[in-house]
Amino acid sequence: MRKIIIAGNWKMNKGLAETREFVSSVVYALINIRSNRVLPLIAPAYPFLHEALRERGGSALQIAAQDVSLNNDGAFTGEVSVSMLASLGIKYCIIGHSERRQYHGETDSSVRVKMLKLFEQKITPIVCIGESLAQRDADQTSGVIISQLNGCLSEIPLVTGTEIIIAYEPVWAIGTGRTATPQQAQEVHALIRKWLVENYAPAVAENMPILYGGSVKPDNLVELLACEDIDGGLIGGASLKAEDFLAMVKIGSNN
Repeated sequence: MRKIIIAGNWKMNKGLAETREFVSSVVYALINIRSNRVLPLIAPAYPFLHEALRERGGSALQIAAQDVSLNNDGAFTGEVSVSMLASLGIKYCIIGHSERRQYHGETDSSVRVKMLKLFEQKITPIVCIGESLAQRDADQTSGVIISQLNGCLSEIPLVTGTEIIIAYEPVWAIGTGRTATPQQAQEVHALIRKWLVENYAPAVAENMPILYGGSVKPDNLVELLACEDIDGGLIGGASLKAEDFLAMVKIGSNN
């Protein structure tokens, strides 16, 4: 059975003291949420990854990076390499987020390269895909999603289905307050799982967690998790408040 993953992408929010306070309070509260069904995860900003790891201790809370460089080392000012993340003990990393694609020109090809580099250090990629509002309105959602899967996962070896996590994020629902209906989200998640069956194997499709991202919050998470192919959320704004994050972890643990 696939785990429910409650993943908070903090983006460019929270400083050192706020990160420390959040992690400390969440770790304490997780003691009373004993469930092997849910995996709680947050992705703080780069400078505070070490502090977040230190504060989490041996708790269930996992710490992810928000991105990683295409380069291994060298004269790349401001970049952070996979080996640097591995040296911290990071086990998860988001790649291909729509904001990285939009503002930094990232492509399916660059996402693929990052994925392979993460594999080398045994870091699990959280691979983001999703269509824009114009593409949805033009009835191009299926084509866009399949194209992104073909590009990101071209010749990527997947054997068990646990090598990566896919996050479907309709770009039009990120930070806008708009959310895909559970039916809309389920349709795309089912499409992704069908593609995995056709391009890999039924076991890969069955085992792979597929998250929904786009204005997820405690109020709509129950309905989303009721869908057969939705295994959690990649959550932005609602993950910044410890009480909201914990509420969503509890929902996941009861699912």
